[in-house]
Amino acid sequence: MSNSKCSRLEGRVAVVTGGASGIGLASVRRFADEGAHVVIGDLDPVSGEAAAAEVNGTFIRTDVTNADDVAAMFKKAKDTYGSVDIAFNNAGISPPDDDSILETGIDAWRRVQEVNLTSVYLCCKEVIPIMLEQGKGSIINTASFVATMAAATSQISYTASKGGVLAMSRELGVQFARSGIRVNALSPGPVNTPLLIELFASDPERAARRLVHIPMGRFGEADELAAAVAFLASDDSSFITASNFLVDGGISGAYVTPL
Repeated sequence: MSNSKCSRLEGRVAVVTGGASGIGLASVRRFADEGAHVVIGDLDPVSGEAAAAEVNGTFIRTDVTNADDVAAMFKKAKDTYGSVDIAFNNAGISPPDDDSILETGIDAWRRVQEVNLTSVYLCCKEVIPIMLEQGKGSIINTASFVATMAAATSQISYTASKGGVLAMSRELGVQFARSGIRVNALSPGPVNTPLLIELFASDPERAARRLVHIPMGRFGEADELAAAVAFLASDDSSFITASNFLVDGGISGAYVTPL
Protein backbone atom coordinates (compact mmCIF):
# COMPACT_ATOMS: atom_id res chain seq x y z
CA MET A 1 0.00 0.00 0.00
CA SER A 2 2.50 2.56 -1.17
CA ASN A 3 0.27 5.60 -1.64
CA SER A 4 -1.07 6.33 1.81
CA LYS A 5 -4.73 7.26 2.00
CA CYS A 6 -4.51 8.56 5.56
CA SER A 7 -2.10 9.13 8.40
CA ARG A 8 -4.30 8.24 11.37
CA LEU A 9 -1.32 6.79 13.24
CA GLU A 10 1.20 9.55 12.55
CA GLY A 11 3.98 9.48 15.14
CA ARG A 12 2.47 6.65 17.17
CA VAL A 13 4.43 3.61 18.25
CA ALA A 14 3.09 0.14 17.46
CA VAL A 15 4.46 -3.15 18.76
CA VAL A 16 3.47 -6.21 16.71
CA THR A 17 4.23 -9.78 17.79
CA GLY A 18 4.36 -12.35 15.02
CA GLY A 19 5.09 -9.37 12.77
CA ALA A 20 7.33 -11.20 10.34
CA SER A 21 4.59 -13.04 8.42
CA GLY A 22 0.88 -13.35 7.72
CA ILE A 23 -1.56 -10.95 9.37
CA GLY A 24 1.26 -9.56 11.52
CA LEU A 25 3.39 -8.56 8.54
CA ALA A 26 0.42 -7.08 6.66
CA SER A 27 -0.39 -5.04 9.78
CA VAL A 28 3.22 -3.89 10.16
CA ARG A 29 3.05 -2.54 6.60
CA ARG A 30 -0.35 -0.93 7.18
CA PHE A 31 0.77 0.71 10.44
CA ALA A 32 3.85 2.14 8.73
CA ASP A 33 1.74 3.28 5.81
CA GLU A 34 -0.44 5.24 8.23
CA GLY A 35 2.56 6.93 9.85
CA ALA A 36 3.41 4.75 12.85
CA HIS A 37 6.83 3.72 14.11
CA VAL A 38 6.74 -0.08 14.17
CA VAL A 39 8.50 -2.53 16.46
CA ILE A 40 8.39 -6.15 15.34
CA GLY A 41 8.69 -8.95 17.88
CA ASP A 42 9.22 -12.34 16.25
CA LEU A 43 11.33 -15.49 16.54
CA ASP A 44 12.47 -15.42 12.92
CA PRO A 45 15.43 -13.01 12.62
CA VAL A 46 15.70 -13.25 8.83
CA SER A 47 12.15 -12.27 7.89
CA GLY A 48 11.89 -10.10 11.02
CA GLU A 49 14.90 -7.98 10.08
CA ALA A 50 13.66 -7.79 6.47
CA ALA A 51 10.24 -6.58 7.58
CA ALA A 52 11.76 -3.98 9.91
CA ALA A 53 14.06 -2.71 7.14
CA GLU A 54 11.12 -2.44 4.75
CA VAL A 55 9.18 -0.11 7.08
CA ASN A 56 12.18 1.62 8.68
CA GLY A 57 11.21 0.01 11.99
CA THR A 58 12.88 -2.02 14.69
CA PHE A 59 13.12 -5.80 14.97
CA ILE A 60 13.54 -7.48 18.35
CA ARG A 61 13.98 -11.24 18.44
CA THR A 62 11.32 -12.29 20.92
CA ASP A 63 10.08 -15.57 22.30
CA VAL A 64 6.57 -14.47 23.28
CA THR A 65 6.30 -17.32 25.81
CA ASN A 66 9.29 -15.91 27.73
CA ALA A 67 8.41 -13.18 30.23
CA ASP A 68 11.90 -11.62 30.10
CA ASP A 69 11.85 -11.47 26.29
CA VAL A 70 8.43 -9.81 26.30
CA ALA A 71 9.49 -7.27 28.95
CA ALA A 72 12.66 -6.47 26.96
CA MET A 73 10.64 -6.01 23.75
CA PHE A 74 8.30 -3.40 25.24
CA LYS A 75 11.15 -1.68 27.11
CA LYS A 76 13.15 -1.38 23.88
CA ALA A 77 10.10 0.00 22.06
CA LYS A 78 9.55 2.67 24.73
CA ASP A 79 13.26 3.50 25.05
CA THR A 80 13.65 3.82 21.28
CA TYR A 81 10.52 5.79 20.42
CA GLY A 82 9.31 7.28 23.71
CA SER A 83 5.95 5.53 24.04
CA VAL A 84 3.93 2.44 23.19
CA ASP A 85 0.59 3.55 21.77
CA ILE A 86 -0.50 0.33 20.08
CA ALA A 87 0.10 -3.31 21.01
CA PHE A 88 -0.98 -5.86 18.43
CA ASN A 89 -0.50 -9.14 20.31
CA ASN A 90 -0.78 -11.41 17.34
CA ALA A 91 1.77 -14.24 17.57
CA GLY A 92 0.20 -17.69 17.34
CA ILE A 93 0.66 -21.23 16.13
CA SER A 94 -1.59 -23.93 14.72
CA PRO A 95 0.52 -27.10 14.64
CA PRO A 96 -0.66 -30.38 13.08
CA ASP A 97 -0.38 -32.30 16.37
CA ASP A 98 -3.21 -30.15 17.76
CA ASP A 99 -6.23 -32.07 16.50
CA SER A 100 -9.22 -33.82 18.01
CA ILE A 101 -9.12 -34.06 21.79
CA LEU A 102 -8.89 -37.83 21.25
CA GLU A 103 -5.59 -37.43 19.37
CA THR A 104 -3.99 -34.39 21.02
CA GLY A 105 -1.39 -35.10 23.68
CA ILE A 106 -0.78 -32.94 26.74
CA ASP A 107 2.52 -31.53 25.40
CA ALA A 108 0.87 -30.37 22.17
CA TRP A 109 -1.97 -28.87 24.22
CA ARG A 110 0.41 -26.95 26.49
CA ARG A 111 2.60 -25.64 23.69
CA VAL A 112 -0.38 -24.09 21.88
CA GLN A 113 -1.71 -22.59 25.13
CA GLU A 114 1.71 -21.07 25.86
CA VAL A 115 2.15 -19.46 22.46
CA ASN A 116 -1.44 -18.43 21.77
CA LEU A 117 -2.79 -17.49 25.20
CA THR A 118 -0.02 -17.11 27.78
CA SER A 119 1.90 -14.84 25.38
CA VAL A 120 -1.08 -12.48 25.21
CA TYR A 121 -1.24 -12.43 29.01
CA LEU A 122 2.50 -11.61 29.16
CA CYS A 123 2.23 -8.87 26.52
CA CYS A 124 -0.77 -7.23 28.19
CA LYS A 125 0.89 -7.47 31.62
CA GLU A 126 3.94 -5.59 30.29
CA VAL A 127 2.26 -2.98 28.09
CA ILE A 128 -0.66 -1.94 30.30
CA PRO A 129 1.57 -0.21 32.92
CA ILE A 130 3.23 1.77 30.10
CA MET A 131 -0.18 2.77 28.73
CA LEU A 132 -1.49 3.65 32.23
CA GLU A 133 1.43 6.03 32.64
CA GLN A 134 0.64 7.62 29.27
CA GLY A 135 -3.09 7.69 29.97
CA LYS A 136 -3.87 6.12 26.61
CA GLY A 137 -3.33 3.14 24.35
CA SER A 138 -4.97 0.57 22.12
CA ILE A 139 -4.41 -3.15 22.55
CA ILE A 140 -5.55 -5.59 19.87
CA ASN A 141 -5.29 -9.30 20.69
CA THR A 142 -5.66 -11.89 17.95
CA ALA A 143 -8.43 -14.33 18.81
CA SER A 144 -10.35 -16.17 16.06
CA PHE A 145 -13.84 -16.84 14.80
CA VAL A 146 -13.40 -20.28 16.46
CA ALA A 147 -13.68 -18.47 19.81
CA THR A 148 -17.31 -17.86 18.78
CA MET A 149 -18.10 -20.93 16.69
CA ALA A 150 -17.32 -24.63 16.97
CA ALA A 151 -16.08 -27.05 14.33
CA ALA A 152 -16.42 -30.81 14.07
CA THR A 153 -12.90 -30.74 12.55
CA SER A 154 -11.41 -29.67 15.85
CA GLN A 155 -8.02 -28.24 16.78
CA ILE A 156 -8.85 -28.45 20.44
CA SER A 157 -6.04 -26.46 22.04
CA TYR A 158 -6.13 -23.74 19.36
CA THR A 159 -9.89 -23.30 19.83
CA ALA A 160 -9.58 -23.21 23.62
CA SER A 161 -6.65 -20.77 23.47
CA LYS A 162 -8.55 -18.35 21.24
CA GLY A 163 -11.57 -18.54 23.54
CA GLY A 164 -9.22 -17.54 26.33
CA VAL A 165 -7.86 -14.60 24.33
CA LEU A 166 -11.40 -13.39 23.67
CA ALA A 167 -12.47 -13.62 27.32
CA MET A 168 -9.26 -12.00 28.58
CA SER A 169 -9.52 -9.14 26.07
CA ARG A 170 -13.11 -8.47 27.12
CA GLU A 171 -12.14 -8.41 30.80
CA LEU A 172 -9.17 -6.09 30.26
CA GLY A 173 -11.26 -3.82 28.05
CA VAL A 174 -13.79 -3.39 30.84
CA GLN A 175 -11.20 -3.11 33.62
CA PHE A 176 -9.20 -0.33 31.96
CA ALA A 177 -11.99 1.45 30.08
CA ARG A 178 -11.75 4.57 32.30
CA SER A 179 -7.96 4.70 32.09
CA GLY A 180 -7.85 5.59 28.39
CA ILE A 181 -6.83 2.07 27.37
CA ARG A 182 -8.93 0.19 24.84
CA VAL A 183 -8.60 -3.59 24.51
CA ASN A 184 -10.27 -5.50 21.69
CA ALA A 185 -10.09 -9.01 20.30
CA LEU A 186 -9.65 -9.37 16.56
CA SER A 187 -11.44 -12.51 15.39
CA PRO A 188 -10.36 -13.39 11.85
CA GLY A 189 -12.19 -15.97 9.80
CA PRO A 190 -10.02 -18.32 7.71
CA VAL A 191 -7.32 -16.15 6.16
CA ASN A 192 -5.06 -16.87 3.22
CA THR A 193 -1.81 -16.87 5.24
CA PRO A 194 1.19 -19.25 5.29
CA LEU A 195 -0.35 -20.90 8.39
CA LEU A 196 -3.59 -21.75 6.57
CA ILE A 197 -1.88 -22.68 3.30
CA GLU A 198 0.43 -25.05 5.16
CA LEU A 199 -2.48 -26.59 7.05
CA PHE A 200 -4.50 -27.26 3.89
CA ALA A 201 -1.77 -28.06 1.35
CA SER A 202 -1.65 -31.64 2.57
CA ASP A 203 -5.43 -31.96 2.70
CA PRO A 204 -7.47 -30.22 -0.06
CA GLU A 205 -10.60 -32.00 1.12
CA ARG A 206 -10.25 -30.36 4.51
CA ALA A 207 -9.90 -26.94 2.84
CA ALA A 208 -12.97 -27.49 0.68
CA ARG A 209 -14.95 -28.57 3.72
CA ARG A 210 -14.18 -25.24 5.38
CA LEU A 211 -14.65 -23.05 2.33
CA VAL A 212 -18.27 -24.12 1.84
CA HIS A 213 -19.24 -22.42 5.13
CA ILE A 214 -18.04 -18.93 4.17
CA PRO A 215 -20.85 -16.83 2.67
CA MET A 216 -18.37 -14.80 0.58
CA GLY A 217 -17.05 -18.03 -0.92
CA ARG A 218 -13.38 -17.26 -0.31
CA PHE A 219 -10.81 -17.01 2.44
CA GLY A 220 -9.86 -13.58 3.74
CA GLU A 221 -6.64 -11.81 2.77
CA ALA A 222 -4.06 -10.61 5.29
CA ASP A 223 -4.44 -7.02 4.01
CA GLU A 224 -8.15 -7.10 4.84
CA LEU A 225 -7.35 -8.06 8.44
CA ALA A 226 -4.62 -5.41 8.61
CA ALA A 227 -7.21 -2.77 7.66
CA ALA A 228 -9.36 -3.87 10.61
CA VAL A 229 -6.34 -3.82 12.93
CA ALA A 230 -5.43 -0.28 11.82
CA PHE A 231 -9.02 0.83 12.50
CA LEU A 232 -8.93 -0.65 16.02
CA ALA A 233 -5.53 0.96 16.62
CA SER A 234 -6.74 4.40 15.52
CA ASP A 235 -9.00 7.02 17.08
CA ASP A 236 -11.65 6.09 14.52
CA SER A 237 -12.57 3.27 16.93
CA SER A 238 -12.47 5.48 20.04
CA PHE A 239 -15.78 4.15 21.42
CA ILE A 240 -14.94 0.49 20.78
CA THR A 241 -13.50 -1.57 23.61
CA ALA A 242 -14.02 -5.03 25.13
CA SER A 243 -15.35 -6.11 21.74
CA ASN A 244 -15.13 -9.26 19.67
CA PHE A 245 -14.26 -7.72 16.31
CA LEU A 246 -15.22 -10.38 13.78
CA VAL A 247 -13.69 -10.10 10.32
CA ASP A 248 -14.87 -13.38 8.90
CA GLY A 249 -16.65 -13.00 5.56
CA GLY A 250 -19.98 -13.58 7.29
CA ILE A 251 -19.17 -17.08 8.52
CA SER A 252 -20.35 -16.45 12.09
CA GLY A 253 -23.67 -15.09 10.87
CA ALA A 254 -24.49 -17.94 8.49
CA TYR A 255 -26.79 -20.93 8.76
CA VAL A 256 -26.63 -21.90 5.09
CA THR A 257 -24.46 -20.14 2.51
CA PRO A 258 -25.44 -18.92 -0.98
CA LEU A 259 -25.32 -21.38 -3.85
